[in-house]
Amino acid sequence: MDFSYPATEKLKSKKVIDLLFTKGKSVSKYPLRLVYVAEEFDENVALKIGVSVSKKYFKHAVDRNYFKRVLRECYRLNKHILTENLDTKYCIMFFYQSSEKLSYEEINGKTIQLFEKFVNTIRSEKNQ
Repeated sequence: MDFSYPATEKLKSKKVIDLLFTKGKSVSKYPLRLVYVAEEFDENVALKIGVSVSKKYFKHAVDRNYFKRVLRECYRLNKHILTENLDTKYCIMFFYQSSEKLSYEEINGKTIQLFEKFVNTIRSEKNQ
């Protein structure tokens, strides 16, 4: 398994981020939310992911940056759940949406549940 998070997997395109917020679909597992859209891109990666923590919930940049680091780490360690089960390229935005400060272990557990829920949602969409 590859546990890296290279620059090619980072979602940086303003156009794609705007597309996520206009046409993206969402999957949630409190306090995490995943907004996704199937999108073709040039790089040889299966996913492009961005993370976000709202200023509404965490006023201080230190807190927002901490939770963004935790989300990136949870993605990095659990992305195999997504890459092994998806055959289409996806752009994903990963949000932390609560003022509640969960521990790393709790966030990691919720991330695994969210990724499994996302994979099941994609499978059910393809079966319809």
